[in-house]
Amino acid sequence: MIKHLRIDNRLIHGQVAVTWMNSIGADKIIVCNDKVAADPIQKMALPMAARGNTVYVLSVADTIQYATEHPEETMFIIAKFPSDALQILESGLEVETVNVGNAAPITGTTYKMVTKSIAVTAEDAEIYHKIADMRGGELMSRLTTMNEPDNFLELLAKNGF
Repeated sequence: MIKHLRIDNRLIHGQVAVTWMNSIGADKIIVCNDKVAADPIQKMALPMAARGNTVYVLSVADTIQYATEHPEETMFIIAKFPSDALQILESGLEVETVNVGNAAPITGTTYKMVTKSIAVTAEDAEIYHKIADMRGGELMSRLTTMNEPDNFLELLAKNGF
């Protein structure tokens, strides 16, 4: 089962590897993004950043296939982009929690900072709204386990999305 689906384009860092894994109680981390999964350097480096946690770096299709074939496992999936997360949700897999964590600005895009750590483009906002629609009209943002969750749709609305 997918215990937690985090959208975070920084992927694995200390906060994710230690704090979130302990909080979630997952068996493994799956980094989900097609380009990252095709990059041998990232496939080697990301597990090292996870401080002893089991890490798989998979394409979106392989993530869906793995989660489908291993429903007994408790998974923490980190999607690089909201589009990756949307594909997982559209697959019909059961996802307990979806969290917009971090989204650093991408050079060459037109974005607004909706929080100190989340940049959103108009295209991203559309995807976030689709995700929220699939989640009963709710989507949260929580930077760390120490922070209270924010209503991400309200943050989008305050910024014209």
